[in-house]
Amino acid sequence: MVVAVRRGLTQRAAARRFRVGLSHLQYWLTRTRGQRLEQVDWSDQSHAPRQQGRQTKVSLQRRILALRRELGRGDLGFVGAQAIHDALLSERPKGQRPSLRTIGRILKTHGALDAVRRVRRSSPPAGWYLPDVAAGTAELDAFDVIEDLPLEAGPRLDVLTTRALWGSVCGAWVSAALRARWLCERLETHWRAHGRPAYAQFDNDSRFQGTHTHLDVLGQVIRLCLSLGVTPVFAPPREHGPQNLNESFNHLWQQKVWHRFHHASAQAFQATSDRFVAAYRQRRAARDDQSPQRRVFPKRWRLDLQQRPVGTVIYLRRTDDTGTIRVLGHRWEVDKLWVHRLVRAEVDLEANQIRCYRLRRRAPEEQPLAKNFQYVFPKKHFHPT
Repeated sequence: MVVAVRRGLTQRAAARRFRVGLSHLQYWLTRTRGQRLEQVDWSDQSHAPRQQGRQTKVSLQRRILALRRELGRGDLGFVGAQAIHDALLSERPKGQRPSLRTIGRILKTHGALDAVRRVRRSSPPAGWYLPDVAAGTAELDAFDVIEDLPLEAGPRLDVLTTRALWGSVCGAWVSAALRARWLCERLETHWRAHGRPAYAQFDNDSRFQGTHTHLDVLGQVIRLCLSLGVTPVFAPPREHGPQNLNESFNHLWQQKVWHRFHHASAQAFQATSDRFVAAYRQRRAARDDQSPQRRVFPKRWRLDLQQRPVGTVIYLRRTDDTGTIRVLGHRWEVDKLWVHRLVRAEVDLEANQIRCYRLRRRAPEEQPLAKNFQYVFPKKHFHPT
């Protein structure tokens, strides 16, 4: 139809001949004006306007970017949105000046911001601070205490909770007087029923670790673990990373047991907790097929607290501003350049040494040996609490 009009046919006649509207014919005549037909772009074009009604004019955007370059060469060197907004005061009246947020968006759109956005990196694998646990070849049981749960017209109770990292094993036990001896009894009963893990993780509570007022102290719980061939691991103080497994299970247990039911007594409380633990284990039973094998509890085993402990105790610690950590009451200078960083200190009681490894969440597979200290655990009588 464009060819027909160019050969002399009137627009109305061409529209009737090709059965199109006159405006449609005129649209294509405008599209092809001054062009050879074989060079015309016949594809459909967007009906959206080239510039939105409320969009800042391109000329003003270019002026804002130019002002930023000019201010950067000035004496002050301020090139932010506020400096550009102030510079526009002398150029444009108030009604024609963009706001601070608009100037900031223009700078961001054109990549003219100096600030570096925080890079969100993926979290390390579970148990990353223990290589064999992270690889899925060793199991870890994490223990924690929920304190001061008040019963109506009754005592305040403490709850010992545990959950395996890879398998379905978990537990929760209620006590009105949570002591180290009671903890050892619960750990023994739990591991007799489900088998021993390779590691047992605790926080730095004195009921787990032993008293903090003396040097070279290994508490009852540590001695129990070592006598059973379980390596105790102590999380870094005042940090949530390694303790996330405990915190997650504690929150779930309180939500589904403590807050859902009224508990008339400690016995009823424990019964409700046992039902939840059994149901939770059944829900996670499929994890046991791919979890590391738990070791059988040894027969005729008996805890001797006076026996010299053997094995390895692991402390996860963060260095201070001098690259020093505190383990077993002593200060150990790991590395003056490794300040405020995580360290895994392995106290090998048989080799009489402490091995310190650097830990980095960004590179969890790289854990080089930082320093090796000679340490001999003293022979002394153990006084149980």
